[in-house]
Amino acid sequence: MGEGFTPLERMEMNGREALLKIDYLFPTGSYKDRGATVLISKMKEWGVKQVVEDSSGNAGSAIAAYCAKAAIDCNIYVPHDTSPGKLVQIQAYGATLKKVEGSREKTAKRAIKAASETPYASHCWNPFFLHGTKTFAFEVWEQMGWKAPDTLVLPVGHGTLFLGVYIGFKDLREAGMIKKIPKLVAVQSASCAPLYYAFEKGWQETRPIEKKETVAEGIAIAEPVRGKQILEATRETDGEILIVTEKEIGTALKAMGRKGHFIEPTSAATVAGLSQYLRKRRGRETVVSTLTGMGLKSAGKSFIQ
Repeated sequence: MGEGFTPLERMEMNGREALLKIDYLFPTGSYKDRGATVLISKMKEWGVKQVVEDSSGNAGSAIAAYCAKAAIDCNIYVPHDTSPGKLVQIQAYGATLKKVEGSREKTAKRAIKAASETPYASHCWNPFFLHGTKTFAFEVWEQMGWKAPDTLVLPVGHGTLFLGVYIGFKDLREAGMIKKIPKLVAVQSASCAPLYYAFEKGWQETRPIEKKETVAEGIAIAEPVRGKQILEATRETDGEILIVTEKEIGTALKAMGRKGHFIEPTSAATVAGLSQYLRKRRGRETVVSTLTGMGLKSAGKSFIQ
């Protein structure tokens, strides 16, 4: 649907400069189209007629849209408190919406049960999704004149963009196009940060946490299924994991609006993490981040005063 090659915008934040990939300009309004177009194209190639998926909203919208394009029936499982805008969008594509009472993790378990009979178009589990999100790395490399940035600051819930970017730059390194993979910096909400705690403790995998409410619903994942891989990629690139508060997310949301970008809270969490990282940056360093989802998806929530 014409997806890909989104703008890379130079932006000043607190007197420091970064480059932001504007991925909310994808057809369904989020970067998840990168993975969905590859995964559903593969499903179409295999002759799949129906799929199931679970999502907090954006991945469900993307899978539903590309299934509509591919004439594949689609059942999307979502938590009952998913933003109304995302629910309307999923239904607009003709998908069957399955609202689940309870947590994001309970929603995933319901979808996995359904996947015992129907192919699972999972943005978390299916590797083809990650080989769609890796195009982020290829595009940044091309837009920067066939060079890699020093650092990438990215949101992390299940890590579909984070790991895709890691795979993409790893591919470029193995092809001899770059010398090393950029430093990967992950951003989590302080209200739901299993990867942050595992990283700080030196653990190889995440452990159970007490999940609190956060406006950044897209990264509110208490049990990331690829947690071990995310931690390995972070450490391999000498990266780090940051946490941001609800207040910082709100501040970033308003600040980006004043710059002409209406983004959803999950994207604002990334911006808050980027701002935090830039404040402590030393010396010359090219930093790339992203705006992952448009604000209309969460417009039903009164988080802007």
